[in-house]
Amino acid sequence: MYRYLYLIPARGGSKGIPGKNIKPLCGVPLIGHTIRQALAVADAADVVVTTDDEAIAAVARIEGASVPFMRPAELASDTASSRLAILHALESMERLGVHYDAVVLLQPTSPMRLPSDISRAIAAYEEAQRCGREVDMAVTVCEARTNPYYSAFETDEMGFLHISKGDGHYTRRQDAPKVWEFNGAVYVINAKAIAKEEISRLRHIIPVEMPSTRSIDLDTPADWCRAEEAMQANS
Repeated sequence: MYRYLYLIPARGGSKGIPGKNIKPLCGVPLIGHTIRQALAVADAADVVVTTDDEAIAAVARIEGASVPFMRPAELASDTASSRLAILHALESMERLGVHYDAVVLLQPTSPMRLPSDISRAIAAYEEAQRCGREVDMAVTVCEARTNPYYSAFETDEMGFLHISKGDGHYTRRQDAPKVWEFNGAVYVINAKAIAKEEISRLRHIIPVEMPSTRSIDLDTPADWCRAEEAMQANS
């Protein structure tokens, strides 16, 4: 049986949407949506927020998450990788006597995930492991907005556009092979794999599809407005 660390990364220095991690979205601090989703499928002790910001930590505790350590400032900069924050969290929990086999990374900027999305990603990860597949990660995806077989182009040495992939003979998007993009909602990551490689270099990855309507990633004020409108429409 695997033990999962449900890790919610929330640094304090957001620039696109200042203070976004504790800014109210439909009446709930942004980070509160993710904490509540995690608590719906996990024990509170395993739902951990990693942050460098005391205000975020305080809100996280009110929402029911654990904040057993603070993230060092050097791991909370614009240039610090997610991998370093994950490794710091795993090592910090080890020092507290808790070992985890995998990390369920839940970014607060994906507030429209459902608890069932988390459960499905974990189930997909475990099923692959049971089948003997060496899985590094299960990740939620949505269908890519641009398809390299149909609507993505590159320039050749003469400066002319040509299709990025394939022979360019697809005349209908629905006939082209489906392509996927990470939507940022759920990452189930093997702890041994992340100890060796960056997330972008993991190769044994299985997809867990989510609809594009719930794949909004909050990076700009326009994203925030879209998410707020969608959440209000679904309430």
